Amino acid sequence: MHKEDINANILADKLILFDSNPTSIATSIAERMKRNRLELNLTQNALASRSGVSFGSVRRFENTGEISLKSLIMIAIALDSTEEFSSLFSSLKYKTIEDVLSLHEPKTKKRGRIN
Repeated sequence: MHKEDINANILADKLILFDSNPTSIATSIAERMKRNRLELNLTQNALASRSGVSFGSVRRFENTGEISLKSLIMIAIALDSTEEFSSLFSSLKYKTIEDVLSLHEPKTKKRGRIN
């Protein structure tokens, strides 16, 4: 892979932070998975066999970004890329001391308005 391609891939990975809708996130994940698959010289069929995910699911994921969570995890295991899952839904990152202190304030239930 050329240096320009690597830089473009890094930039594309960073841009996902600014365009956070479900479709763009799923598409970005699928593109990174495909890139990893190709770097390992695996065909879609070979990845399907290695991961235990159907060929159709691998193909659909690369084309549309749609896949079940279980299949995504199985593919990540096959590509040795499971470490990213440990940061998913990790503890909140606080920006100010007020954010931390507000955690200990009693929470009040709010009711919706009845029309």
